[in-house]
Order: sequence, then C-alpha cells, then structure tokens
Amino acid sequence: MGVTDSNPEFTVRQARADDEEAVVSFTRNTWGDRHGDYIPEVFGHWVETDGPDQRTFVVDVNDGADVAGVAQGVMLSDTEGWAQGMRVNPDYRGQGLSPSLSEAMFRWTRERGAAVCRNMVFSWNVAGLGQSRAVGFEPATEFRWAQPDPDPDAAPDLDVTADPAAAWAWWGSSDARTHLRGLAMDANESWAVSEFRREQLREAADDDRLFVANDGGTRGFSYRSYDYERETEEGDAETWGIYGVGAWETTDAARAVLRAVARDAGEQGYDNTRVLIPEGAGPVSDVAAARMSVSDEPDFVMSADLTDPDVV
Repeated sequence: MGVTDSNPEFTVRQARADDEEAVVSFTRNTWGDRHGDYIPEVFGHWVETDGPDQRTFVVDVNDGADVAGVAQGVMLSDTEGWAQGMRVNPDYRGQGLSPSLSEAMFRWTRERGAAVCRNMVFSWNVAGLGQSRAVGFEPATEFRWAQPDPDPDAAPDLDVTADPAAAWAWWGSSDARTHLRGLAMDANESWAVSEFRREQLREAADDDRLFVANDGGTRGFSYRSYDYERETEEGDAETWGIYGVGAWETTDAARAVLRAVARDAGEQGYDNTRVLIPEGAGPVSDVAAARMSVSDEPDFVMSADLTDPDVV
C-alpha cells in the first residue's frame, strides 16, 4: 500500500483519516499572507475518496511519530497522471521528503499506465519550481486567467454559435493549442489540466456550454467546464464558473468570446469566472483591450515523461 524510501528515518505511505490533524497543522499557513491553502479544506475528502484512480500520500518521520509531508496523485486518463498538493512541514524541509513524495507518485501513476505526469506551480513559487525540476518535471506550458464579470445582458459583437466541428478544426491549427501543448482544464478533477479532447466540445455543445466566434470563419471559442462554490473570508458563499480554455485569433474575437462567457456566467448565476488562456503579450493584451480583468500572474504547468527510465 505504501512506498518505503531508502532513508530509514521516514516512510512514504497512503494517507489515513487520522492524519488530518497533523496535515492541517502544517498546511494552514503554507503561503503566509499571500493567500490561503486549500489542503486543510480538502484533505479529509481526499482520503475518503481515494481509490483505483486516486492516491493520497503522506510522509511518516521518526517511526511514525509525526506526519511531515503530503501529496496526491490522480489518474486523469488512461495515460495521464496528475500530481498535486505537495506540501512539506517547514520543520522538515531540506531532508529529502519532497523527492520521495514525487517518486512515490511517479511510481504509482506509472503502474497504472500513465506515460506522463504533470503538475501545476504558481509562477512566483520559485522553491516549488526548483523542486519540480529537481525530481524530473520539465516545463510544459504557462497560462493565465481571464476573468470577465458575469453579465446576462452581455452582447458579443460577432456571431457566436455552438459548432463543435468548427471549434475542433480551428483548435487543431491554432497558436493557442501549440502554446498550451493541447492542454485545457480537466473536466473532472478541479484545478488540473489534461489533454483536450474532441468529445469535450461535443458534450459542451449538447449542453449549451460552447461558444464559437465567427467572423468570416471560425476565429475562436470557449466552453464552460464546471463550477464550484467556496466560502469567502467574510463567511459568505460565492460560486465560480470555470471555462476550460479561451482561445482566439483577434482582439475582436477575444471580445466576442469573453462576452459570450460573461453572458453565460450571468445566466448561470455565477459570482465570478475564470477562463484559462495562453500566457503571452497577445492573449493578455486582448483581454485588457476587451476591458475585462485578467489574473496578475501566470501559472506554470510542468510535465514528467514517465517513459524515461531516468525518471524514477
């Protein structure tokens, strides 16, 4: 069940429900004043829902006297693994715990058929980026969030349809697909990216979640992927709509796509939106030209080639 590292002072194993108090204690202030960490809110659910396609790991130190690290591996498809939530108690950093957690996730996902394992790291998290590179992750892509305000009355300037065939054909040769390495928000795992598939467009069209901008031909698209509810610092509930990718050729197309998203979000009753867009001067300035908000910093996606025998 667990994976034992060669270091006799600590062991990587599958997490249990009684690990929650220890994990919450060292993840409560992971990022200091920058923003809160989600691990205290989800760890219990992670352990409860572990199964064939998901495994939560912790690190035991001093013969099980303390839990000093946590991470989770998830199978997003038959060939794609995802690594998330890696945290190490500050009291134990620099002792090889992070590499052992990564190696455990690599082995677990590889055993289930994964050819690649990816993770996501905040661009400002230099330590996390360095650690990812050290254990075998390589840079894959970077993205940012466009954040149009929900508005049921938003009116796209261009014709917007729900044609999945047109969207897929355009995506296949788009700069956005090349930049994003064909990745978009995963449909089932929150805050994970996976290979974007044609059937996702068909399903979105069937559910009125696809928005394709036309201007003498297809010029871009977006689609609603999922939504979630969270509690604000004031204790109020707010709902976020997540749009799997937003991509376009021109500023006019960007404005049309994002207005379609804003209208959809307003009709769904969302309080906020996030639309994954490629990082770069073009896409970011297009959002700004459309007079819509964009996140302050990009996020980085890293990828480990599990077919490489040098990746543990």
